[in-house]
Amino acid sequence: MEQVRANSTPFQDEPSLGELFSDLSASASTLVRQEFELAKVEMTRKANKAVRDSILVIVGGLLGFAALLTLIAAVVLMLAEVMDAWLAALIVGVVLAIVAGILAMVGINKLKEIEPMPRRAMTTLREDKEWLAQQI
Repeated sequence: MEQVRANSTPFQDEPSLGELFSDLSASASTLVRQEFELAKVEMTRKANKAVRDSILVIVGGLLGFAALLTLIAAVVLMLAEVMDAWLAALIVGVVLAIVAGILAMVGINKLKEIEPMPRRAMTTLREDKEWLAQQI
């Protein structure tokens, strides 16, 4: 036979409304902290990619500087010798300038592809906001 205690209520094993709101608040707080951590990781990854792509721009700039120096040497040789030596220096300078331009353009285009906004974190924050609104 089943006995029922005098002080027992059917809702005694269920958490109170205060406990539910306390749990919801703690869960929401944890969720927000985790979302900020996700945004931090995402931004770190994007920053690292920006650094790598910036290196291409820097290398392109350095080669462009070398091209300028070579072109200057070509002008000097042109004035000093009138033909053969300066022609070789001019060809090298033009080739370096072309390579420098290509590297710089590739780096700049790659930098333009980086989106600074942490999209995944923003999406999950919106989803969390909607979930929290449904819970209340």
